[in-house]
Amino acid sequence: MTWPTRVVRSGTGTPVVLIHGVGLDLGMWDELARALGGEFELIRYDMLGHGGTPLPAGEVGLDRYVAQLGEVLRAEGLRQPCVVGYSMGGLVAGRFAACHPGEVGKLVLMSTVFRRTEAERRAVRARLEQAEGGDEAEGAQASVERWFSPAFVEAVPDRVEAIRQRLLANRREDFLAAYRIFAGADGVLPEAAPLVRCPALVLTGEQDTGSTPRMAEELARAIPHAALRIVPGQKHMLPVEGVTAAAAALRDFLGPGGTRRAA
Repeated sequence: MTWPTRVVRSGTGTPVVLIHGVGLDLGMWDELARALGGEFELIRYDMLGHGGTPLPAGEVGLDRYVAQLGEVLRAEGLRQPCVVGYSMGGLVAGRFAACHPGEVGKLVLMSTVFRRTEAERRAVRARLEQAEGGDEAEGAQASVERWFSPAFVEAVPDRVEAIRQRLLANRREDFLAAYRIFAGADGVLPEAAPLVRCPALVLTGEQDTGSTPRMAEELARAIPHAALRIVPGQKHMLPVEGVTAAAAALRDFLGPGGTRRAA
């Protein structure tokens, strides 16, 4: 069943679909839209239970988010666009590309988890338990501290506060449904990555503690035709704090000769 999804299209050129992460919405791409809107057409949407898109009744698994992406592509008349998935959006994009190889022209997995270590699994489970405990303010503050550098927080406090307020505005049950999927999805990309047939780009921040350079390197090696880029000095929120580097990486990747096999 098709579900009503909030979609925003802007810019002109090659179509690029952008999928946000847990607890966020399509507004997280505002900086990237300003950077690339004159070069690409950007199609942003709110995942189920986020922003302006409701969550269907009943239990929802990752495959429902994957199906939502297919519904967006069909509804918007998109044929083999580049699909960019950020964080949980990367799990959605990667699984979709593996299951529907003819429907994605190029794939970008940005700040995406892959084969967490046991310590990393314990850390994400602890964050989930904190969220389930109901202290939304503490959880939102911990997130922005993990996602942004202290220098960016000091330099652009209004933008960081907007992200924090976005986290606080989530309907708790919808957020937890998505976060439980994200926390327990370690097997998704190890299974999907070898089945991805389109050119892919894997990128993350050098200082990202949740989607680490080690994860990105292993993910790029697991995809048959993947490029790898580690952005120096950046934490998790590449599309906001690291927008200049993220935009440059997308330009390079979408241009002629924009892929290479990861080392």
